[in-house]
Amino acid sequence: MSEKKVAGIIPARFGSSRLPGKPLADIAGKPMIQHVYEQCSKAVLLHELWIATDDERICHAVRNFNGNVMMTRPDHCCGTDRIAEAAADMDADIIVNIQGDQPFIDPGMIDQVVAPLLANPAVQIATLKKPVEEEAALHDPAVVKTVTDLTGRALYFSRSLIPYPREKTNLRIYEHIGLYAYTKAVLLQITRLQPTALEKTESLEQLRWLEHGYHIQVETATDSDPLFHGFSVDTEADLLRAAELYKDRMNSF
Repeated sequence: MSEKKVAGIIPARFGSSRLPGKPLADIAGKPMIQHVYEQCSKAVLLHELWIATDDERICHAVRNFNGNVMMTRPDHCCGTDRIAEAAADMDADIIVNIQGDQPFIDPGMIDQVVAPLLANPAVQIATLKKPVEEEAALHDPAVVKTVTDLTGRALYFSRSLIPYPREKTNLRIYEHIGLYAYTKAVLLQITRLQPTALEKTESLEQLRWLEHGYHIQVETATDSDPLFHGFSVDTEADLLRAAELYKDRMNSF
């Protein structure tokens, strides 16, 4: 384990326009938030793991499976702000922002996003990317793309296709994976920044950080089963699919 203390935080709010109460949705006999927590707890580089919520029902469910949970304000506009509130009084050097709607998240990806901050004290923020494999995803605005410089620093994130292939090349297109690690100091700084024009245009908060001059290191995920580990639950249909995926791969748990 590193001398730097690493804390993982999973933001979980009850309200959801498409699937209210999503963190408590049942998947194979457990609430989804429990699946997320149990997967994340397998990460080697995490010293502690917390769920940050705004709802007593979620808090009660987490305590029932002996997870660490804390209550946060209900008025946060995004998960990063909830993470920052939870992290403010933590004795931690690095904070990992973990999505609460990926019940089968690969714990190795958590270790991978933390590693750059442990290896290089100059790294402020780290995140992940993966190659886009399906043609439809290239033009899907829900699939956020990213481009980096030669050292892996993010140049831009967009819902549009970047780079635009004016001429046919073999250049890979990469999808951004919304898993972040930050130094605690930087996390508290970026959540105090005013929204920027690019952020508002693309509805991507990481553009605010870039516009304000912060560096984001982007690593290529080494996940061997991205369709499974990266599966997100947003709808009732996703819940049914999650149960099927879990059943198919129970031997891996």
